[in-house]
Amino acid sequence: MEERVLSMICVSCPVGCDLRVRVQGKKVLDVEGHSCPRGIDFAEAEVANPTRVFATTVRVSGGKLPVCPVRSRQAVPKERLFDISKEVARLVVPAPVDIGQVILPDVCGTGVDIVATRDLKAKEESA
Repeated sequence: MEERVLSMICVSCPVGCDLRVRVQGKKVLDVEGHSCPRGIDFAEAEVANPTRVFATTVRVSGGKLPVCPVRSRQAVPKERLFDISKEVARLVVPAPVDIGQVILPDVCGTGVDIVATRDLKAKEESA
């Protein structure tokens, strides 16, 4: 199997190290450019099974605002982000919305819920 070198930015801490990762298949052979041990862990996870926390907004009917921010409760497989985006884009949630409310359970069969990240009152409710 052929070796290749991947460039990535580590997001394990605020430093954001530029990593050069030498891999063979899904095996990490060497990591350069990390300033802490988390860089190695990040590179290995990114090569083996990249995941991301999904964040966007959903449309709200009858709310004080037209949209509400949402996110995945946990990281989801990176390869599923477009599918999840399409699924969430179809949603219209009735107001009121409570922070932490499950907006879409088990999104795209990932086992991860999409939840609201703020309270959003209905139009007729007072501040």
